[in-house]
Amino acid sequence: MKPFSSDELDLENGKLAKNREKPLRNQRLVKVNNQALLSGLAYCVSSCSMILINKFVLSSYDFNAGISLMLYQNFISVIIVTVLSLLGLISTEPLTWRLIKVWLPVNVLFVGMLITSMFSLKYINVAMVTVLKNVTNVITALGEMYLFSKHHDSRVWAALFLMIISAITGGFTDLTFHAIGYAWQIANCFLTASYSLTLRRVMDTAKQVTKSGNLNEFSMVLLNNTLSLPLGIILIFVFNEVDYLLRTPLLRLPSFWLVMTLSGFLGLAISFTSMWFLHQTGATTYSLVGSLNKIPLSIAGILLFKVPTSLENSTSILFGLLAGVFFARAKMRERSQS
Repeated sequence: MKPFSSDELDLENGKLAKNREKPLRNQRLVKVNNQALLSGLAYCVSSCSMILINKFVLSSYDFNAGISLMLYQNFISVIIVTVLSLLGLISTEPLTWRLIKVWLPVNVLFVGMLITSMFSLKYINVAMVTVLKNVTNVITALGEMYLFSKHHDSRVWAALFLMIISAITGGFTDLTFHAIGYAWQIANCFLTASYSLTLRRVMDTAKQVTKSGNLNEFSMVLLNNTLSLPLGIILIFVFNEVDYLLRTPLLRLPSFWLVMTLSGFLGLAISFTSMWFLHQTGATTYSLVGSLNKIPLSIAGILLFKVPTSLENSTSILFGLLAGVFFARAKMRERSQS
C-alpha cells in the first residue's frame, strides 16, 4: 500500500522528483501532455477508488475487522512486489536485520495510521474524512517547527487556520456525526503526522544500512508491508477479530473476497501510479492534483453512499477542500523561495 497518505506526505514525496524535474523539462515538452494526463488520471482513479472501496467493505458489507482488511491488503502488496522483484522488473533492497531494526519505529506508526484510517472510515462519511485529514497538515507543520526549527510563511499559516475552522464547522454541521469515528480520525491525524516526521529522521539512517546505500520507493513499500504482517497478526488477536472472522458469513461470499482482493491491488496501484505521475510531471503538479483530487472524492462519497447532508455541512466541506488547495499552493511558493 501507499506509505504516504496525507497532503503533507504527498508534498514530501514530491521532493523525490524535484531534482529530476529541471534537467528533463525541455525534453518532456513534446511527450508530457499525453503521459502526464494518463499518469495523472491513473493516480486520481486509484487513489479515489481505494478510499471508496474501503468504505464499501467496512460500511456497506458491515465488515467489523478493519485490521484483518489491512493485513490482507498488505499481504497482497508484498506478494506482488516480491514477484515483480524476482522477475527483475523492479529493484528492491534485501530486508536485513539491521534495516528492520532501524525501520521498525516507522512501521509501527505506519500500521497505526492504516488501522485508525480503517476504523474512522467505518463510522464517518468520505467527505468528512477528507476534510478532517487536513488536521494532519496542522500537526505536521507544528512538528516541523519544534523538531526541525522550520518556519512557515504567512500563507501557509493562513491555510492551516482555514483547515482548522473547516474541520470544526464540518463536525458541528455533520448530520451523520459519530463520536467514535471522529476520535479514530483525530488519532489517525496524529499518527500520520508522526509517521511523516519520523520518516524524515529515519530515512537517512536506513539508507546507510542498506547494501546499495539507497532506499527507493519500491523498497519502502516492501519494507512497510512486510513488517506490518506480524504486527497485524498480533493486533488481530489483541482486538479479538479472530472470533468475528470465524463467525461472519462474509468470508464465505466469493463477491466479498473479490472486493477485498481488488482493494489490495488498488493499494499497491497508488504506489505505482503516484511514482509514475511524479516522474512525468514533478512536485508542483503532483501536490496540487493531490489536493484537487479530494473534491471529486468527497462528491462521489456523498452520492454513492447516500450521505444525508445540509447546506451548512456541504459549505464547510467545500471550504475545507479549497483550504487544502490553498495550502498546497502556499507550500509550493514556500519551497520555491527556500
